[in-house]
Amino acid sequence: MTKIIGCAFCKGTGKDPFDLLSPISDCLVCNSTGLVEVGEPMGTCIFCAGTGKNPLGARVACIVCGGKGKNQVTAGFKCSQCKGTGKSGDGLPCSRCGGKGSN
Repeated sequence: MTKIIGCAFCKGTGKDPFDLLSPISDCLVCNSTGLVEVGEPMGTCIFCAGTGKNPLGARVACIVCGGKGKNQVTAGFKCSQCKGTGKSGDGLPCSRCGGKGSN
């Protein structure tokens, strides 16, 4: 089952939040609709804290949630490798849980 939610990357505007190409450039995450589809059950993306933006400083979408701000989650426990942070020691997504914080 999926749910339609507002795009976290562009905050539902449908426009590129960084104006990389021009102020009227479309959001690449939602294709200018302002909406994205996420599988249920869903939870806030641990890696980007729900912003949809890459926390590593690049002006691109989060590499874990794809800019949606939410991930489909499975009932489980905190990842034993990253302890639920979703990040490895170098700040990249955890290789065990894929950056979701649980497995």
